[in-house]
Parts: sequence; structure tokens; C-alpha cells
Amino acid sequence: MSTRHIILGLLEAGPSHGYDLKRRHDERFPQARPLAYGQVYTTLQRLVRDGLAQVEGTDADGGPERTLYRSTDEGAGELARWAGEIAAPAPFVANEIFTKVVVSILAGGDPALYLRAQRAAHMERMRELTAVKTAAGAPPATVLSADYALNHLDADLRWMNTTAARLTTLTAEVDAS
Repeated sequence: MSTRHIILGLLEAGPSHGYDLKRRHDERFPQARPLAYGQVYTTLQRLVRDGLAQVEGTDADGGPERTLYRSTDEGAGELARWAGEIAAPAPFVANEIFTKVVVSILAGGDPALYLRAQRAAHMERMRELTAVKTAAGAPPATVLSADYALNHLDADLRWMNTTAARLTTLTAEVDAS
């Protein structure tokens, strides 16, 4: 995730305060880790330093002084360039689930037991995400995010099912070596 580009994207809607950018990020990317305020302000300072954003002004509105930021033409160009870049598929895919299954096989553990438990955890998360996306009035960003996560969980489940079906062969190969 590129916080720099997300902030630039949020600024495309118009000038904003850091507080509003953080709030909009958390609304638009509901399944992502929320941004810390410090991360938002540090990113804004770097964008200003790099000429991709600028300070539009400050106001107090009876409270603490707030700085208003806006994207520059250079920032809009940088955002367009980044958004158009094709994300390279990962050359190697190894995640924690894969690693635990391999280590369990190598160490003489019970990978089938682990896979059943992991499958149950995935299914529970899928139920939660389905409830979130089908809730009345779910914002489009929430539905989109939940669909993305559900598809990844589904891919994990398919891999777990394939691996569970191959455990006897995989374990025999390790035992033979």
C-alpha cells in the first residue's frame, strides 16, 4: 500500500485537512489498517516538500489551528502515473499458512489438523465479511473491500483443500528423504 498515493488520491477530491484525510481513508479502505494521524501528517509534509501538494491555508474555527492541503499539478500527474502502473504479480508466493504446513510436514507434526483449524478460521472470517457487505446500507467501498478479501480467502481455502488431499503423498516424500 502506498500511503503517499492514497493521500494524493484523497486530495484529488479537493483541499482537505489532515484530520479529514485520515477519516476519509478509514471510510474508503474499511478493511485496511487505519492510518495513524502522525502518518497522515508526515506524509503530507513529504508531499509538500516534494512539490506534490501544497498548503492552501490555515484556519482555527474556534479550535486548534488546522492546515488545509491541496494537490498540485505535479501531484495529480504523479497520481495518474502511479494509478496506471500495472502491479506485478508476486514472483514467489509463500505465506504463513504455506510455511506452517511445510514445517509441520518436515517436523513430523499434524498438518491435517492445522489445515482443518485454519479452514475453520477462514470460514468464520468469510461469514463476517459476508455479513458486512450484505448489511443494509453498506457503502460501496465496504462491499468492494469485502469482495476482495473474500476472493483471497476463497483462494486460500482452495489451496488448503488441494494440499489436504495431497498430504499423504507429501508426507511420504519427506519420510523417504
